[in-house]
Amino acid sequence: MNKNMLVLAYLGDSIYETYIRKYLIDKGISKVKELQSESIKYVSARAQADYLKEMINNNFFDEQELNIITCARNHKSNHKPKNCDIITYKNATGLEALIGYLYLEEKVDRIDKIVNYILGR
Repeated sequence: MNKNMLVLAYLGDSIYETYIRKYLIDKGISKVKELQSESIKYVSARAQADYLKEMINNNFFDEQELNIITCARNHKSNHKPKNCDIITYKNATGLEALIGYLYLEEKVDRIDKIVNYILGR
């Protein structure tokens, strides 16, 4: 398995966004502009960082998951985020890396639990 945190985050970002897009489509939203507008509530770095913080505060993650999140947040990157501060960006990267890791480990049930928590289901 690839342990490069940024690669895991890259993969996790696409998987997480797919979950969110499916959720919004299942809600009956059929206009692309509205889908995009609604998705920002879940997929922006700020939203992801806020959800991650809440989940950590509620002891949602196990020790291994927290380790992945921490490693991803601490990973050095030359990327400069456009729409948020670096701490928010790194927290969002932590959530994305965890989802990427879980996907590669075929722990889709755990991804489901994370996304369902975020969606309030």
